[in-house]
Amino acid sequence: MPRKFLTFSLSTCLSLTACTVGPNFTPDRIKVPDAFVEQLHPATAREIARTEADMKDWWSQFHDPMLNELVEQAIKGNYDLQIASQHIIAERAVRRQAQAAWYPQLDAAMGGGDDRHSVNVDNWPVRPGTLNADGTPVNRPSASILTYGARASWEIDLFGHIARQVEERKRLVEESIEDRRAILVSLLSELASDYVSLRGVQERLAVTERSIDVARRSRELTEKLYTHGLGNTLAVAQAQTEEHLERSRLAPLHSQEERLIHAISVLLGEMPGKLERELDVRKPLPTVPTFPASLPSIVLANRPDIRAAEAHYAADTAQVGVAVANLYPKFMIPLTFNPNASAAYQAFQMGGMAWSFMMMATLPVIHGGRYTAAIAQSRAEAEASRLSYRKTVLKAFAEVEDSMGDWRHDDEQVSQLEDAARDSGLARDRAQKLFSAGLTGYLNVLTTEQTALSAQDQAVVGRTARLRDAISLYTAMGAGWQGRALTDTRLPIEIGKQNAIARAFTE
Repeated sequence: MPRKFLTFSLSTCLSLTACTVGPNFTPDRIKVPDAFVEQLHPATAREIARTEADMKDWWSQFHDPMLNELVEQAIKGNYDLQIASQHIIAERAVRRQAQAAWYPQLDAAMGGGDDRHSVNVDNWPVRPGTLNADGTPVNRPSASILTYGARASWEIDLFGHIARQVEERKRLVEESIEDRRAILVSLLSELASDYVSLRGVQERLAVTERSIDVARRSRELTEKLYTHGLGNTLAVAQAQTEEHLERSRLAPLHSQEERLIHAISVLLGEMPGKLERELDVRKPLPTVPTFPASLPSIVLANRPDIRAAEAHYAADTAQVGVAVANLYPKFMIPLTFNPNASAAYQAFQMGGMAWSFMMMATLPVIHGGRYTAAIAQSRAEAEASRLSYRKTVLKAFAEVEDSMGDWRHDDEQVSQLEDAARDSGLARDRAQKLFSAGLTGYLNVLTTEQTALSAQDQAVVGRTARLRDAISLYTAMGAGWQGRALTDTRLPIEIGKQNAIARAFTE
């Protein structure tokens, strides 16, 4: 290859970005409010700094060692996360495939054998007895052939056709990364919600068992009074009905407990019964964390779905550049080298040499508007992606507002339920004192005790809902992925275990 031509080609390749056609991606800066409507007071800089630090491992704010351990196991073993990691690896490989078009493409071939043709289709006259220089007939129908060679091509990406494809694949890699982060955020949310629901069900089981004991004692006392002529069959039937109703509440709660344990096991990548013994041990509900301070800008920066939507918009914008570049000339440097000989000793003789080297250019001329239609299509898809990004932002802010409102309202409800549980407990204690003094019957004691237990059950339900509100708010803020490694980029089959040629061209 002439040195001047090679220098020109290399200088052309180095100036690709200056010739890239099509629109460059510009982020869509949607206007967001300064604060959330459901925020009780403007967040201070210190509160925001604390929240940003807590977002990396927000589940630790519940102060439950078991939950922390389950989160670590889920991040390592969850299959959805592992699948998403492989999608990232695949997208990166596709990006490298697109980048390969920037470099010269070279293929080598070699072959040999015998070739025979029909004498009957020869179209030149041969006189009988005419011989070649080696004494063989001129129209000899067979010959030995040895061939080898190489074929190369190099596309000079003068107008950015390849560059825009690489840019598109790069943005799709970013989107796959954000998709994995979204799966991680969803996994953390589902795991924490199932865990607090499990602890809530277990607390309700304990309350229900105490209610059953109270109903049993009430039924026994009613039956005793009836046998002494101080009651009637109606009171006995009512007491028996109440005990049966209380006992009927156990089965659904046990079913919920088992289902939640199974769901947590699957999230960890384990068989459903693997954590039965570990999680069947009853523990109280975790601690409710402090209300996190947040700004709309924090949500924009941390929500993986918003980041993924923006990356998809950037990829579609790059696709517009690909469509525009199809209107411009494409320059290609093809090179073929294909010697042929009849024997090995002739393989490198000048007489057997054959090659071709040139500069080719192609330019679309008449295609019935196909390329302009492709540009219109890609522009419309890019605009749709921009609008989808805006819709994703609105949906994200709505989720944050809803979660803030749910937390605030449930906090008020839990406060009332806890007051009711405390007051009903005081009423039970007073009824017991009056019974000890002989001023009231034991049925009144049992009635007040059942009321207190019912209030306790409702308070457990309220505290569980408030914990789920906290989880929903952290999830709506896009928390949980910030302090975690992206993905394991190792392939299941290592390149080093392949043959020497594969290692030479892939390492």
